[in-house]
Amino acid sequence: MLPTPELVKTYIAAGLDCSHLEVDGDGQHFTAVIVSTAFAGKRPIQRHQLVYAALGDRMREEIHALSMKTLTPEEFAQQ
Repeated sequence: MLPTPELVKTYIAAGLDCSHLEVDGDGQHFTAVIVSTAFAGKRPIQRHQLVYAALGDRMREEIHALSMKTLTPEEFAQQ
């Protein structure tokens, strides 16, 4: 069974405190907008690593591709 965007959203939310979280996708390829205070002071690669850690083995086993925009609440408010 392919994961749904809602399922991927719950996976991320369970492992990372998000103030805003959007996930879209087709079961294999997903896009996400993730807003978290945990991203403050971190480079983009470090932010992505936090998301990958939240997803754990699901990133290898269930999710084929995840394109993400990772923002702090301040960055998100400026958009």
